[in-house]
Amino acid sequence: MNPLVLYIFRLSVLFYFFLSPECKLCPCLQMTQCLCWHVSLCVLGCWVCPFFITAIPVNIPIKPTWQAIGNASPSTEAMVSRYMRLYGRKFSKEDHVHFVKLLYELVTIPKLEISMMQSFARLLITLLKKKELLSREDLELPWRPLYELQDRILYSKTEHLGLNWFPSSLRPHSSSKHIIVKLAQRCSVEAVLKTLIKNCRPYFPESATQEMLEEWRPLMCPFDVTMQKAMGYFELFLPTTLPPELHDKGFKLWFDELISLWVSVQNLPSWEVNLVGLFARLANDNIGYIDWDPYIPKIFTRILRSLNLPVGSSEMLVSRYLTNAYDISHVVIWISALLGGPSKQTQTQLSGLFNSIASFFHPSNHGRWLMKLMKLVQRLPVSVVKRLHRERYRMPTWLTPVPQSHLLSEQDITDFVESMKQPVLLAMFSKTGSLDAAQALQNLALLRPELVIPPVLEKTYPAMETLTEPHQLTATLSCMIGVARSLVAGGQRFPEGPTHMLPLLMRALPGVDPNDFSKCMVEKELCSASAEFEDFVLQFIDRCFALIDTSTLEQTREEMETEKMTHLESLVELGLSSTFSTILTQCSMEIFQVALGKVFNFATTNIFETHVAGRMVANMCRAATKCHPAEALKLFLPQCCNAILQISAYEEVLNEEELDKELMWNLQLLSEVTRVDGDQLLLYRSQLVQILQLTLHLKCKQGYNLACKLLYHILRSMSLIYPREYCSMPGGVQQHTDTYLPIKDWGRPGDLLNLGIQWHVPSTEEREFVFYLLDLLLKPELQRLQKHTRGEQDISRDDVLQSLSIVHNCLLGASSFLPPLNGEPVPEKINSMIQLCEKNVYTGVDYDLSGENYREEICKVIRPLLHHTLEHSEDDTKSLFSIIKIINDLLHFKGSHKHEFDSRWKSFSLIKKSMENKLHGSKQHIRALLIDRVMLQHELRNLTMEGCCYRSVHQDLINDLLRLSTSRYSQVRSKAQNMLFTALGTYSLCCRDIIPAVLEYLDPDRTDVTQQQFKGALYCLLGNHSGICLANLQYWDCIALTWPAIVRSGMNPSMSLEKSSVVRLFDDLADRIHRQYETIGIDFSIPESCVEVALKMMKSSNPEPTPCAASEQEELEGRKRQEQKNKDSVQKYEKLVVDLSNSLYDGNLPWKFEQIAIGFLSLMLRDDHPLPSSAVLFFVESLNHDSLLVRNGAISAVSGILKQLKRPHKKVAVNPYDISELKSSLQSCRGKALSSLLVGDRPDNQWLQYDSNRLPRSQQDWNECCFIEKTHWGYSTWPRKLMLYAPLEEQPKQGKTREEMNESEQIIYDHFSDQQFIDQFIQYLSLEDRKGKDKFSPRRFCLFKGLFRNFDDAFLPLLKPHMERLVADSHESTQRCVAEIISGLIRGSKHWSYSKVEKLWALLCPLLRKALSNITIETYADWGTCIATACESRDPRKLHWLFEMLMESPVTGEGGSFVDACRLYVLQGGLAQQEWRVPELLHRLLQYLEPKLTQVYKNVRERIGSVLTYIFMIDVNLPHTQPTTSPRIAEFTERVLARLKPLTEGEEEIQNHVVEENTEGDQDERTQAIKLLKTVLKWLMTSAGRSFSSVVPEQLRLLPLLFKIAPVENDDSYDEMKRDAKTCLSLMSQGLLYSEQIPQVLSALEQISRSSSWHARYTVLTYLQIMVFYNLFTFLSDAKAVSDVRALVLRLLEDEQLEVREMAATTISGFLQCNFLSIDEPMQAHFEALSKTRLPKRKRRELGSVVDTIPSADLVRRHAGVLGLSACILSSPYDVPAWMPQILMDLSAHLNDTQPIEMTVKKTLSDFRRTHHDNWQEHKQKFTDDQLLVLTDLLVSPCYYA
Repeated sequence: MNPLVLYIFRLSVLFYFFLSPECKLCPCLQMTQCLCWHVSLCVLGCWVCPFFITAIPVNIPIKPTWQAIGNASPSTEAMVSRYMRLYGRKFSKEDHVHFVKLLYELVTIPKLEISMMQSFARLLITLLKKKELLSREDLELPWRPLYELQDRILYSKTEHLGLNWFPSSLRPHSSSKHIIVKLAQRCSVEAVLKTLIKNCRPYFPESATQEMLEEWRPLMCPFDVTMQKAMGYFELFLPTTLPPELHDKGFKLWFDELISLWVSVQNLPSWEVNLVGLFARLANDNIGYIDWDPYIPKIFTRILRSLNLPVGSSEMLVSRYLTNAYDISHVVIWISALLGGPSKQTQTQLSGLFNSIASFFHPSNHGRWLMKLMKLVQRLPVSVVKRLHRERYRMPTWLTPVPQSHLLSEQDITDFVESMKQPVLLAMFSKTGSLDAAQALQNLALLRPELVIPPVLEKTYPAMETLTEPHQLTATLSCMIGVARSLVAGGQRFPEGPTHMLPLLMRALPGVDPNDFSKCMVEKELCSASAEFEDFVLQFIDRCFALIDTSTLEQTREEMETEKMTHLESLVELGLSSTFSTILTQCSMEIFQVALGKVFNFATTNIFETHVAGRMVANMCRAATKCHPAEALKLFLPQCCNAILQISAYEEVLNEEELDKELMWNLQLLSEVTRVDGDQLLLYRSQLVQILQLTLHLKCKQGYNLACKLLYHILRSMSLIYPREYCSMPGGVQQHTDTYLPIKDWGRPGDLLNLGIQWHVPSTEEREFVFYLLDLLLKPELQRLQKHTRGEQDISRDDVLQSLSIVHNCLLGASSFLPPLNGEPVPEKINSMIQLCEKNVYTGVDYDLSGENYREEICKVIRPLLHHTLEHSEDDTKSLFSIIKIINDLLHFKGSHKHEFDSRWKSFSLIKKSMENKLHGSKQHIRALLIDRVMLQHELRNLTMEGCCYRSVHQDLINDLLRLSTSRYSQVRSKAQNMLFTALGTYSLCCRDIIPAVLEYLDPDRTDVTQQQFKGALYCLLGNHSGICLANLQYWDCIALTWPAIVRSGMNPSMSLEKSSVVRLFDDLADRIHRQYETIGIDFSIPESCVEVALKMMKSSNPEPTPCAASEQEELEGRKRQEQKNKDSVQKYEKLVVDLSNSLYDGNLPWKFEQIAIGFLSLMLRDDHPLPSSAVLFFVESLNHDSLLVRNGAISAVSGILKQLKRPHKKVAVNPYDISELKSSLQSCRGKALSSLLVGDRPDNQWLQYDSNRLPRSQQDWNECCFIEKTHWGYSTWPRKLMLYAPLEEQPKQGKTREEMNESEQIIYDHFSDQQFIDQFIQYLSLEDRKGKDKFSPRRFCLFKGLFRNFDDAFLPLLKPHMERLVADSHESTQRCVAEIISGLIRGSKHWSYSKVEKLWALLCPLLRKALSNITIETYADWGTCIATACESRDPRKLHWLFEMLMESPVTGEGGSFVDACRLYVLQGGLAQQEWRVPELLHRLLQYLEPKLTQVYKNVRERIGSVLTYIFMIDVNLPHTQPTTSPRIAEFTERVLARLKPLTEGEEEIQNHVVEENTEGDQDERTQAIKLLKTVLKWLMTSAGRSFSSVVPEQLRLLPLLFKIAPVENDDSYDEMKRDAKTCLSLMSQGLLYSEQIPQVLSALEQISRSSSWHARYTVLTYLQIMVFYNLFTFLSDAKAVSDVRALVLRLLEDEQLEVREMAATTISGFLQCNFLSIDEPMQAHFEALSKTRLPKRKRRELGSVVDTIPSADLVRRHAGVLGLSACILSSPYDVPAWMPQILMDLSAHLNDTQPIEMTVKKTLSDFRRTHHDNWQEHKQKFTDDQLLVLTDLLVSPCYYA
């Protein structure tokens, strides 16, 4: 079989190439062999192969490792990626496993650079993506290396000090505009890691779960940030796909513990989101193996709360914690996994959820919450479709199947679709656009077309009738497109579907409207596969003609100069041609003939201008010709050729500047209709050649461009391989007969394995014709240009441009026949022990090497022409543009351009997405899409060029591009630079070749460089947005050249800082380097484990690796080279640092470049190699630099240097149960049994807590005391190995002498021992940086911490006088400076001996006392931060001096209320860091504060409230938690309530009559109680968001008090107590309730609702609204609670106070709307009975008599009934349920009742009219004629003139 035919046949089956190794096509198996040995050799020769794997991640420069690596051939990682992109996973399972294991080893190499880690990770993700290919038996991966990798990168200990640069770390020098970009990049590292872990998770060993729990349980301290870390790790790592027999080793170990934790946490801490993610994944992976039923109401309540919907009639206060909402993607997975099963509870709750929030979807509602709702609606159907696909259509795999009992039944699916239908149909017209609804409908229609499509059709038909509301039409049409495939496919469930197609299409025709393009664009997609609809096609064509007639250039833009199409017009052009092409491809021959006739007549009887309308018509003709070339060419070609020949028969035509319009139009038409199969064109070759010869040399530029286009299309049609047709059925559409109906094929998917593509493959005849054309047309042009270059023939610029245009189009058209450029390979820049030749992918073309290679010929002519042009006419920019394009295509072009391919791939993916069938999966696409995908695969093979061999000819062309990139003209520079960057990304190692050439332009010694060349060179270094940045290639030898050159360029004579563009360029360059730089490795070695895996790969048998493994000799040589390489790296690193340091001491360097150099130097800090002492000296000296920017940079750098010089302190692993203090604690309570599961304050962690009787107050106690610095250790469980510091004598010596220090330490020591240096340094630090914006600086804190950590108290004597002076000065900046020093000092003294620490506190305590008495409004935050920072991660027993000092009466009244509040704030900062370890201090503080709760000053009250929150923070109600030894809320509330008795006993409302002034003397109890209440309110407010659980029983006892205060309206008079009470009520009503707490709350509300104060009764209702909605499903699962609420509201509906009645009606309406209550018979009857209460007859009143004499009880009842009926009506604002018409009639009877009834009825009717107005045509169908008459009378205002 001809290999070419075989190639094409195989290509149609996409990735699945099964080719024999002998075959000359790109044989997969050979490629696999090559890959296997290549990968393994690279690793075995980790030494052998200096080119060990180049990373090519997105947007990071192509970069080998610093082993540097023979980029002479493509890197392994890139090779494997490319192989998989071309052939999928075409290798044996054995090799697959080897690849995975090898990459796993590589990814987890400890010192791997980040970008390489990302490259390997991405490849590993691709290999593991299809879980079904490898089961747990095939592969097992350890989890710990991944955990260490994640921990090292995401929780890096040195990154914040600048010792580890990731490609996105926030640099001290970066501007704010790039912070967003950096965060995005940081996220990309994080995202890659997370995806990697997600894909490795199924292969963790079965023991992994237990090991993970042991590792991370000790972190579970809910008050500490480590809780977030632990939950993050649980969510990410815990395996959930273990088979059922291993569940005991899997989720059963942790499920009960974590779910009970989730249930008991009420206030949504940030880590709850991780738990939800974990549960969603668990539920999805184990459907049917976990009983979720007990938790379902709780799950739905929390989902509803997390949507943050606005509720209730009072203003909602969403407290700060509610913003941590659940991730919708987790929510939908969880819900879809819970559906089905025997109980069906989830579906009930889901229907309830959608019923309760349905009205929020209505288009008139809008808010921040809408995006979340739309996401929910869009993603939930996708998730259910995925689940159904998995249950019914997916091939069985090793993953656990869903048990029979839990499979989704037909009824389940119907119920699900029914529950979602209403919200989705409402969402169609949402303000966020109809896309989400369209996607939801597309997936719902896959499940139940008969339920979803009819209502969409109902909305679409009327929308098409009224063409006046384009928004409505485009929304319904985009939803129609979503369901189009389900509609045309019909099927058993919806057989009448296809019959709607033609009516829809016919109605769509008026939408082809020149005035509204967006409607037109939507319609094109509706024309899906169908046959036989002649009327439609003909009407459609007429409509298109009308549209084109309105689009001619003259009509649309007489006043505008431009000849280009506008964006809208080009969209319409695309839409028209693609729709037209779709219709004609899919229609029968008869229809085609008629349509072709119409198009031909239209095109040939009119003459169009060639820019807008002409392009559209030509495109339509092209579409027609492409469908049936033979028939169409017969008409078009002779007609066009004759017309052209006739017009151009006159000589003068050829020389005209402005060509005849008819000639232009015919040329354009001809150039488009020739875009058909090449073999059809051969029939007309003589005519075509004649036309080409005639028109290629027209004088008119537009004319010869059209001729060139014709030439290009003819060559392309003959030389490329492409599919001939895209019909939806193989073989095209046949006539329908009795046995065959075309409608049966509508929407049918193509058969992937039997696509039957008809390919166009160039025949010998076509090949010969192509070369005949090249000889005839290209050769003369090349000779002409050659003569011009040599000076033998003088040609005008226009003629040169014309010749270049012909050359370029010939090259583009015939490029697939032209072999690539050949030449000598450039000698390698790097010596490598492995040579790999270039792998070429065979693409079906055999090059004919016997004739001329025109690519080489063009190259030989173009280079001299370029040099000639640059020398003689550099201003001929048009020719230069053309030459740049030709050079680019000579280098890269083989038939298609990368950017075109990318955009086609993108649009293919979009179309595929909009038409895919996710339910049946497995590539069920229509045939045209599949063919498109095959074609894209073919083009992908054509484009496979990266890492090509770099030859001398490429080198020459790239140097030419560089010369053009530094041209005098900016446009030439810009175009050439873009081409240059493309070339740099294609050829391996050419970057190294070109850097020296670029840097020459920056050399300060050169005087011949122009400013334009200088700028051009800078742009070349900067690179483009997504490609390589030459200034930042991650190799030592490259940056060692570029960075010093950039700094020195500041002294180049062409450099001028006056030009803002140059300054901006340097800024961008420095910024890009800072943004992309990552720490480059200097010590690289490959672990033995990698080598072992590589050896196994070498021994794999299928296929056999061809070359053998490296010999021992080679291995030794490789190791030697590797060691040498590492030594070289260190030398280059040190040389670069020295170069940069030296340039900084050059006095002539401008300030800008000094800053750039300092920035570069700061990037040289690293954690595995000390900074050379010359740089240390520079940075230490710069601490006292004049410039603030330099000083800040130096502070950061010196902090990092101090971290480098830190002496390691020895740690020993201890079993916690061996610690003597723990043993003695346990012995003291031996009687009590210890449960291993209990967390919190247990006997075995009591010794960790602060106990003033056992503080280390002597040297001996200090040495014996076992300090545990991390606050979370011991709260939950003890780690198996506790790492503690060894005793003092085993630690490094303290107080080193100068002689014992190394050079860098001496530099620091000398400077900081110098009084003058310190004086200056402190003076600078105590200056203001930015007035009013300065804050406590973590940088400076790190600096001082490092100084005191590394040098003990050596510098304290010099600093002490400064500290005393600064503390006494109350200025903001001086106070901040001393705060930074003190916090650094406290943290730096961690390892000091007892005597030194004691002396330190003797100094610090008086200083701190002084500071706290001098505290001001500006500095209190800094002191709070100072003490909090000092106490962070420190054992409280080490800081007992500090705590005892802070506890000395914080609220004294001395210095006024402000100082009191500040001292409390500072104390709170310190105690909050200690969390659960200081119960004694918390008790003492509470005891001290309780008498002071009646403070008069607001600021002290607020602070006390906040402090109380922290005191009680530890009293949590979490599962398995011991009762805390810290203060408890219940006891405190008892004591407070006793003091509030005077207020609770009375009935009257509480008014705030206490003025803000501290009047001494006795005040009555009531006044004291009101003061106390104010403080309690502050505490309730602050604790609402911060504690984990709302303490309901205690809060309930305060509720009655709050209701007595809370005002109904916000009165204008400022009353703090009323506002606070209102806030408290709002926050408490939003609290999450457990089912057991509901009765308590309701009884409290019941009691308050009987209060004499109507304000209290009113507020009960607003409280109820929010409380019920935020706990909806918990309430609904308790029938008694529902009936109690109902009774309560109905009772308040009959309240004597009008406001209360109205609020009760609003409440009922809300409850009905969210389906908490339903409108049943009894309720309706109750309201009707009330509304019919008889009122006594009115007596005639005399003037001046009392207005109302009606007995109020009857009126109240009647009004209550009317309000009830009104609530029913207002509860359905967007539809008309069956009961509504009658209730409206009942209401209308009360229109003339007395007030307030009349008012209520009027308001209800007006609201009804307002909300139902939009869809009144639909709503009025529900009323009888009589009812409509009555309604019309009521709703239409009486006419004034009636």
